[in-house]
Amino acid sequence: MTTLERQVSYDAIICLNGDLPPAERFDAWASVPLVAADGAANALMRMGIVPEYVVGDLDSIADETLELLADVSTVIPIPEQDVNDFEKALTVAQHQLFERLLVVGMHGGDLEHTLNNWSVLMRFGRSLSVHVLDRQRLAVPVYGSVRFATTQSEIISLVPQPSVRLTTSGLQWPLTNEVLEMGQREGARNQATTTEVTLDLHEGAVLVVFDAECPPAA
Repeated sequence: MTTLERQVSYDAIICLNGDLPPAERFDAWASVPLVAADGAANALMRMGIVPEYVVGDLDSIADETLELLADVSTVIPIPEQDVNDFEKALTVAQHQLFERLLVVGMHGGDLEHTLNNWSVLMRFGRSLSVHVLDRQRLAVPVYGSVRFATTQSEIISLVPQPSVRLTTSGLQWPLTNEVLEMGQREGARNQATTTEVTLDLHEGAVLVVFDAECPPAA
């Protein structure tokens, strides 16, 4: 059983074209490279934040933004239409040997884009450490048995991807060799009863969601 660390030194921040954190949160990540997925560069520049990389088919980025970034950022056009901008950004991150990634801006666009992004997350989460920050919550893909520190009464959600059979300890509503499955049974809004939660995964994968450190370590 491995330990799921809640404080991580991230190698890069991937910014998607959704609802980004406020500018002051990026101050804590000043030393961490920013990878902007296409139109996310527009929002970053409006906040006065210059990404190190801009990746995508560039159909959502303003011409003015591209001009401003031409000499200060590495712009990587990837025109393939069968791969979304999140996957392109993750691929570039892999090529740059970034292994511990924090993703922001996952939500805020079209619903199908958001759902597709979660699918990409679960696929790449097998080879990269990818966490998603949304407001004050952190989502982490988990594929094997883990333990992690918590505080009593913290809200812990277990979202099957798309199904998982597991045994838990340290939760108000425990599971014992039970199955969670999309469209059948979910595990949202459970609560911690101790200072450590364990998830013993017997098969499948799960998205674990808990309170984020403010801000996550950089």
